[in-house]
Amino acid sequence: MNITPELLLSAYMQGIFPMAESADSDDVFWVDPDERGIFPLDQFHVPKKLAKKIKSEPFKVRINTAFQEVMLKCAEPTDNVDRQNTWINKTILTRYNELHEMGYAHSVECWQDQDLVGGLYGVSLNGAFCGESMFHTVTDASKIALVYLVARLKVGGYRLLDTQFVTDQLSQFGAIEISRKEYRARLKEALLVEDSNFYSMSEEADGSTILQSVTQTS
Repeated sequence: MNITPELLLSAYMQGIFPMAESADSDDVFWVDPDERGIFPLDQFHVPKKLAKKIKSEPFKVRINTAFQEVMLKCAEPTDNVDRQNTWINKTILTRYNELHEMGYAHSVECWQDQDLVGGLYGVSLNGAFCGESMFHTVTDASKIALVYLVARLKVGGYRLLDTQFVTDQLSQFGAIEISRKEYRARLKEALLVEDSNFYSMSEEADGSTILQSVTQTS
């Protein structure tokens, strides 16, 4: 199948996303789970210990300065039993970089000096953000990237944060599973949002401002 950026965007608008069996696989298959993981943005929870760390600002958090590097880091196998093999192959890497160049895919990055130590990436469509993958090489870096993402989405007027699946790590922040039918209804509503803006929040926002943005209600 010839997967193009346009086909990817169409799939996301229908609630479908691609995966590969492994990094070495030439093929990509489409996933449409019966149960979908999401973060209700108004119920996002930041654990107290992590909130304290965010206030201390251990990382410089940047947006879209190393998108491909974030993807490559996410594609690296880890010791985690859930991620010993990656689902990010060459096709996915190429096409999502094209989406990034088109303005539809974004990365949130945690830096220590010149080192990229954590981050995440995903696809943005109107009021929906579809999270794809995250990584860390320093403790809590991916979690802090997630909190910064949620703050940015809330300030930017987004309605839906899709996590695809729910893991133990994500559930501690308030991720839940909903049915395919409910997900598609929420996605349809989010796609109607025309005034969302991924760049509404300043990259210079301090840790306290980030936490305030995350906890504010609509």
